[in-house]
Amino acid sequence: MNSETELAPAVRSIIAAARDRTGGERVAVDARPLAPALAAAAADGRAPVIAEVKPTSPTAAGTRADDPVELAAAMVEGGAAALSVLTEPTHFGGSPEALARVREAVDVPVLRKDFVLREEHLDVVAADLILLIARFVEDDLDSLLSAARERGFEVLVEVHDRAELRAALDAGADIVGVNNRDLARLDVDLETFERVAPHVPDDVTLLAESGIATPADVRRMRAAGADGLLVGSAIMDHGAEGSDVRENTRRLTEGSA
Repeated sequence: MNSETELAPAVRSIIAAARDRTGGERVAVDARPLAPALAAAAADGRAPVIAEVKPTSPTAAGTRADDPVELAAAMVEGGAAALSVLTEPTHFGGSPEALARVREAVDVPVLRKDFVLREEHLDVVAADLILLIARFVEDDLDSLLSAARERGFEVLVEVHDRAELRAALDAGADIVGVNNRDLARLDVDLETFERVAPHVPDDVTLLAESGIATPADVRRMRAAGADGLLVGSAIMDHGAEGSDVRENTRRLTEGSA
């Protein structure tokens, strides 16, 4: 892992909490594949959005206490091609139990969004995809990718620059997400995706992550090569009490295709 002194204090706190968490019994998964779900949404005239159930975050304006299953169902009704569910409890208000309930209630692929640092962190809850953040597991990316696939997970490897992309591709990643948020400063720049995307092979499923808030942002990322868009805060709308996640999702999926 790169020096933690380079990370924003909130991110250092998240990583410290993740180190203290443990896993359980070995998980086995029959995964719903992501790429066909994204392609089906695009063929249906919808922007291929992965909507994120995220109760809160260090960068959110507030917290939403809605039932995660109700949120997930509304997102799918709004056109989401897949879902992402936070399971990190301390900083994002998530839980493995919420993911299990959501995955049972929907028929789209579900990503477990958390900070996986070692193999035992894979053995928490069944999901269709697991997230590995290249910056935090650079020395173990190959082994964690293999271990996740042995359990049946598809694996989203998150990168922020071309060096991390090279590491992900060398490890055999076939789903790559480019995070527009710089974890050192927590600022967002959509040009990050535009810089990295041209270097991603055509046979890799490519996602744009963070900072996607409007239909124009979705169109911009799609034009730059995104096969899918991971959207959290713009759909959850933490600062607006009673905000309709169904309509927020529909605005991005139908208004951006």
